[in-house]
Amino acid sequence: MKEIIKKIKDINKEYNYFNIVSEDFKNENKGKLNNLLISVKDCICVKNLESRAGSKILEGYIPVFNATVTQKLINEGAIIIGKTSQDEFGFGSFSVNTYNIPKNPFDKLRTCGGSSGGSAGITKKLSELKIEHVSIAESTGGSIACPASFCGIYGFTPSYGLVSRYGLIDYANSLDKIGVMADSLKNIKKVFDIIKGYDEKDSTSLNKELNKDDKIKKVAVIKESLNVNPEIKELILKKVKEKFGTYDIISLPLIEKYAIPVYYILAMAESSTNLAKYCGMRYGASLELKGNFDEYFTDVRTKYFGQETKRRIILGTFTRMAGYRDAYYIKAAKVRNLIIQEYKKAFKKYDLLISPTMPVIAPKFSEIEKLTPLENYMMDILTVGPNLAGLPHISCNAGFSKKEKMPIGIMYIADHLNDYKLMNEKLN
Repeated sequence: MKEIIKKIKDINKEYNYFNIVSEDFKNENKGKLNNLLISVKDCICVKNLESRAGSKILEGYIPVFNATVTQKLINEGAIIIGKTSQDEFGFGSFSVNTYNIPKNPFDKLRTCGGSSGGSAGITKKLSELKIEHVSIAESTGGSIACPASFCGIYGFTPSYGLVSRYGLIDYANSLDKIGVMADSLKNIKKVFDIIKGYDEKDSTSLNKELNKDDKIKKVAVIKESLNVNPEIKELILKKVKEKFGTYDIISLPLIEKYAIPVYYILAMAESSTNLAKYCGMRYGASLELKGNFDEYFTDVRTKYFGQETKRRIILGTFTRMAGYRDAYYIKAAKVRNLIIQEYKKAFKKYDLLISPTMPVIAPKFSEIEKLTPLENYMMDILTVGPNLAGLPHISCNAGFSKKEKMPIGIMYIADHLNDYKLMNEKLN
């Protein structure tokens, strides 16, 4: 174990995949995950390990409890090896909105994707070393699928409510889902079977049975998702043909037109509410107590929140204000329901809906710097739909770009509670 931890630390020096590496974690439990190495995204609490969600404002916060997911893994004999780097509170598609930016395992000049960038990067690197490992990550609008695509691994996001969020440092309560990143579908299923299930500590936890049928009879490619780089389009259609033989192409126009604005209105409104508790009083970073109530909180939040976090607080607060709530937040919630219905109609006919995971390969950090905030948000065009609808989805590697030799992801979406269809061997 010491030798493996040394290798992990060496990788981390070069690639920044961990905020904390746990050298002394011991687990006396015996179970279905004996000695399986598990990394945990920084926004999921691990007892006695600093958990700061990629932020400076939570620096020094050491939970005195385990998230339900973490405890379930420990109960089955898993070994927690550390907390992986991420965008601050999950805010971003490239894991650059943080103090510890992870580098792509294929090209250190490129992003791992976000916000679960560290989870994806270390999963790929340990796979190359033939070290069995799984990362527990979290998705709000594509934070598992995006980095899985950019790093060439499997990234599974379950149906909303299937995995307890107790012990998760929230981004947006109606969207957050804890999922699994691994180098094989076998390991995805093995870990998912342990972490799923009802939890009375989580008010959003589902107490429903999953559909155990994993058969895939009919699939469709989403027409609007093919408005991407021709090389990506060609590779995705070739992969679908190889795996399923025949497929349909269907149109989901509402999702293409409204998913991005609906997602960002709802996510920012919820995140601005969740971030109100970080004020320098109860946990995390603080300053000398001076000034009145508002002045002290303003000073703490100005100093320790990052630029993207401040942007989302301002935009989210605006959409919830009296006079704007009906025009933005309520309207977005109504359109979200229409998006769900559009998916449901498609799933009456098809077992899986398919698209590229991302419209691009992993961009270089120098390219990301030139993007406007709106261009950044548009990168989530293909992943926000299933996240808004709470649908299970998985990103798998479809192949590599010819010139840059960078991974390209293919995303499979299943109907609610049909998560096991995404673990069918056909998707390997």
